[in-house]
Amino acid sequence: MQEENKEHREEKDSGRYFKIKKFPLIMGGFLLIFLTAGITTVALTFGDEKVQSIAPSQYPQFEKLYSTYDTIKKEYYQEVDDEKLVNGAIAGMLEGLEDPYSTYMDQEEAKSFNESISSSFEGIGAEIQEQDGKIMVVSPIKGSPAEKAGVKPNDIITSVDGKSIEGLSSTEAVLKIRGEKGTKVELTISREGEAKPVSITIVRDTIPVETVYSEMLDDGIAKIAVTSFSEHTVDELNTALDEMSKKDMKGLILDLRGNPGGLLPEAIKMASIFVPKGEIVLQIEDRNGNKEIHKSENNGEFKLPVVVLIDDGSASASEIVAAAVSESANIPLIGVKSFGKGTVQNAQDFKDGSNFKFTSYKWLTPEGNWIHKKGIKPDIEVKLPDYASLPYISPDEALKVSDASAEVKAAENMLKELGYNPGTVDTVFDEQTKAAVEKFQQDHKLKVTGILEDKTTVTLMQELRDKILKNDTQVKRAVKELKKEMK
Repeated sequence: MQEENKEHREEKDSGRYFKIKKFPLIMGGFLLIFLTAGITTVALTFGDEKVQSIAPSQYPQFEKLYSTYDTIKKEYYQEVDDEKLVNGAIAGMLEGLEDPYSTYMDQEEAKSFNESISSSFEGIGAEIQEQDGKIMVVSPIKGSPAEKAGVKPNDIITSVDGKSIEGLSSTEAVLKIRGEKGTKVELTISREGEAKPVSITIVRDTIPVETVYSEMLDDGIAKIAVTSFSEHTVDELNTALDEMSKKDMKGLILDLRGNPGGLLPEAIKMASIFVPKGEIVLQIEDRNGNKEIHKSENNGEFKLPVVVLIDDGSASASEIVAAAVSESANIPLIGVKSFGKGTVQNAQDFKDGSNFKFTSYKWLTPEGNWIHKKGIKPDIEVKLPDYASLPYISPDEALKVSDASAEVKAAENMLKELGYNPGTVDTVFDEQTKAAVEKFQQDHKLKVTGILEDKTTVTLMQELRDKILKNDTQVKRAVKELKKEMK
């Protein structure tokens, strides 16, 4: 790992040299450290002349590879593209690791990946990862089209625009999901607890990488939500803290729910605001058990009571912060168990713009705990209301009298929670359900049809979302705990 007070350093690795850029990151639920090759990595550019100069006696394990390449070049029934063969060989080598976080990205995929850490990009706004051959949502970005459409952490995306994406890498899936602002993409999602897949149509938009949102609650309690860790996140947080201080902040709720990760230096700097100077923030462990310890850079600037909110969409960098403040600063965690991502990947760029990432380390909490696939359990477990987990209903689908489906049941549950009586909550759209829809349409100045579709569906889901925000049980418990400390 790089030293924080240097721009970069040279690191020797099996005869290969790399410059480590000073922006390691945890993205999409995994930690990355970008590497730029100072010299071509000979063992990975087979197909290049340098590879041909490697003596088989020195690398006998490559004999089968060379033999296969030569046979295909000479005897395959049609001309082959050398670049495709090389790319496929690299991808295959990484697939052989049987690690979903070790993948090869061609130029287009690498470009898309790099765009995802820029100031903005166009897409739906959701972090995804490949897990056991399936594409899983880590977390939708706050305020994104994905979040507004009802995409949730742990959703499994099975198809994009009617085409299966099973077996694709996360980068391949991103290329299919991402697109120009204003265009639509249809996702088919498998969700735990749902009997059949859910179809969600999302209009892509520009996704700004704005990461900190603050508001002052009652009694001098500030709530600051951090949605990811980008280059200026800690600066944004410090600005928010200053603004809240001017409003006489007496306590802080740091909301890391739905935060899928980001830049490692930002996570360390953020944790350092709350962890006493010299205390451990995290540990990095290599394959031989050697550990590198990162300690707080705290200057003692924050002294008010703090609680931290986490959920199943809190991953990687947000888990590092949560574990650090919990174990090294005794700050309570409230919510539900976090995602659980505890491995570290290095991403190396090739000269042609492609790259690959591979798992190289574990990260451990200050006390040496490995949270991978386990997550972090909150000190105080608080779940959101059941209606916060109601499934998405597609506005493109018209629900009307005599229809029977899981979507009808979800709609009836929504209507009931918003104070409209749909009768018995079941899967059947009957006359009483129609009457409830008509009343909802009338109250919201929508065209009264008794049919749930288009603007009616969108408004219904937005109203429910607003109710979830107003009745946030996790925030309410955080306020209660803070008041104990503020007395």
